[in-house]
Amino acid sequence: MSEQKTQNSMDRRTFLQSTAAVGAGLAFAPRMFAQASGGANDINVALLGAGAEGQILMQACLKLPGIRFKAVCDIWEAYNQRRVSRLLDRYGHKNNSYVDYKEMLDKEKGNIDAVIIATPDFWHAEHAIACMEAGLDVYCEKEMSNELSKAKQMVEAQKRTGKLLQIGHQRRSNPRYIHCYDKLLTEAKILGRITTVNGQWNRGAQEPLGWPKNAVIDDATLAKYGFSNMNQFRNWRWYRKLGGGPIVDLGSHQIDIYSWFLGATPKGVIASGGTDYYDKNTHEWYDTVMAIYDFETKEGIVRAFYQVLTTNSNQGYYETFMGDEGTLAISESAARGSVYREQGANVPDWDKWVKLGFVNEPKDEEAEQETTAVLDVRETVAPPAYEIPVTMEGTPYHQPHLLNFFNAVRGKEKLNCPAEIGYETAVMVLKVNEAVEAARRLEFKPGEFTV
Repeated sequence: MSEQKTQNSMDRRTFLQSTAAVGAGLAFAPRMFAQASGGANDINVALLGAGAEGQILMQACLKLPGIRFKAVCDIWEAYNQRRVSRLLDRYGHKNNSYVDYKEMLDKEKGNIDAVIIATPDFWHAEHAIACMEAGLDVYCEKEMSNELSKAKQMVEAQKRTGKLLQIGHQRRSNPRYIHCYDKLLTEAKILGRITTVNGQWNRGAQEPLGWPKNAVIDDATLAKYGFSNMNQFRNWRWYRKLGGGPIVDLGSHQIDIYSWFLGATPKGVIASGGTDYYDKNTHEWYDTVMAIYDFETKEGIVRAFYQVLTTNSNQGYYETFMGDEGTLAISESAARGSVYREQGANVPDWDKWVKLGFVNEPKDEEAEQETTAVLDVRETVAPPAYEIPVTMEGTPYHQPHLLNFFNAVRGKEKLNCPAEIGYETAVMVLKVNEAVEAARRLEFKPGEFTV
């Protein structure tokens, strides 16, 4: 679809429907949100970047006590900035609004304690560094940057200023993932020796994001902030100077889990990908990427496959860790969260872990199917599923990670994804795009994961 056609076909009602996942939660469920309390332990926050992701983070914060939004900064003054500022007012968070982040930092000096950054990737480093140098703690959405040199500068700035810098790999604070790491993999070692990892994030084909005709940003403002036009502003993730493409935008969430659960960083990566479906003029980054890492762990080599598709949504997104004694299949989505025991004679039973509450006992009908099925010698039957006993219980995905950040600001916790960990993930995923370009295996150099 052409840029002009996208713009002309996008009236206000259609645009609002396209952001319903954010808007519905904000506009129609006021009782879900905590009011600004004005307590002594409150944290005064500014939101820098009030687009879809910024609004999701704000929504999660508004359900937390002791968080008060004092400022909103976004260059889309006629839409995102105005809308979010008014919503915050509605929920008792009196705030000031800005287009220029420098003006916000100047005028809000002494009025805010922390900043949540949800701007496009190419702005993250400048925004985060400026905020830390202004004496503020920072929660910055991933990826740290679309350029590794700028991600490195963020780590250096954090060390120099001593301020907190949490990177938005929110699975690091997800109680289901923490349970799997702490109980299943570390304490029980329930999978045995992990040998293989598979993961994916598949999304269906989508039209470019549009915008209301009466809310266009003027050319001078767009140019000042790095955008050629409204289409580029709305679809920045597809442009090489602005984002890192789907492997960075989506894949980094899960590849981060690979490193965390394996307790290692990869030795090398080989990848294949391309812009095979979309127009290369509007989708500069690859719409399809498949990558294979090799991790050298204490137990041996682990081969880890990952794919990201933006043309088909089959089976959504998940991670699967396979060992010689079992398999863990998990996703941020509540639809997946099971462990499967290998059926070999030498594999120990899991009764102990059921009794300790590490996993739930499988359903009787699954066990019955396993013992009574008549199979051809070439076939196998799916082993029973031991469900993970920890759920999010309706908690927004980002909320535990934000809570960890705010508790760290209060001095009560350590960050679950500080700058050093976020940097490791940036190294891993940005190397995939390089491997696609090189069309060969690339090795990670010694010391490449540290600053």
